[in-house]
Amino acid sequence: MKKTLITGATGSLGQLVVKNLLQNVETDKIAVLVRNTEKDIVKEYQSKGLDVRVADYNNLEKLQEAFKNIEQVYLISGSDLSARLEQHKNVVEAAKANTVKHIFYTSTVKKTESTDAPLAPVVNSHLKTEQTIIDSGLQYTILRHNLYSDVVPMFIGDKEQLLKTKSIYLPTEDGKVAYVPREDFADAEAKMLISPKEHINKIYEFNGNEKISYQQVSEILTKILGEEIAYVSPSVDEFEAQMKEVGLPTEIVGMLSMFSQGIANNEFDFDTTDLEKILGRKTKTMQQFLTEVYA
Repeated sequence: MKKTLITGATGSLGQLVVKNLLQNVETDKIAVLVRNTEKDIVKEYQSKGLDVRVADYNNLEKLQEAFKNIEQVYLISGSDLSARLEQHKNVVEAAKANTVKHIFYTSTVKKTESTDAPLAPVVNSHLKTEQTIIDSGLQYTILRHNLYSDVVPMFIGDKEQLLKTKSIYLPTEDGKVAYVPREDFADAEAKMLISPKEHINKIYEFNGNEKISYQQVSEILTKILGEEIAYVSPSVDEFEAQMKEVGLPTEIVGMLSMFSQGIANNEFDFDTTDLEKILGRKTKTMQQFLTEVYA
């Protein structure tokens, strides 16, 4: 494997990718980009002999320093929607200014590119980042992710909350999602980083092997929990009003509403996937995932 920098290395996906790489390559081939060296996971990286680089996406000068002697970058997309595109442009500029040859970018699947679509703020920044990377002249691999299975507990609540409310309350209608757990993305993408040549200048669509609605999620949870878990899909206005009434922060309500509307519009309903080919197996089912989380 080429000397590889994993960005977002303290986040959930970044940690899983690093874990997979450590099981298969020498530590001197792995560098990690972090913002805060006081975190326990960073101290763990240091104890294992990983090359720790300190910078954030907002600081081009520090990124340029952090990218020295790096051959390929695994760019995990930023979470700040308003700043994401400029942050990603900084990463590309820092890569061009150094010896980086190849960028792997975690993008998103998409069906609708309209600026009026509920998920436009998410999709548009990814599309523009993809184009920035492609236009840079660097070798690239675009990894278009479907939704993480891991967001389901975030959207519907933990076991205690579900047993209290006995319901899933989201305006997702009968929309379906080809969910993928983070661990499956990390497994596949670590393999790609280890053998990058066959993935140069390619775009991959990474969807799960099954498509699941929240009605189906409620049925699975009913069996797991031994309690009837109903699925209620209110109107968007009713949902937002109810969430604000129970005290959820406005930005959280907006995020839940935006993704719920995207699901209702079938933005994540895909039949094909490149992921199974890379993994050499099917993705983890929602039944398996929810059992691990809620049983």
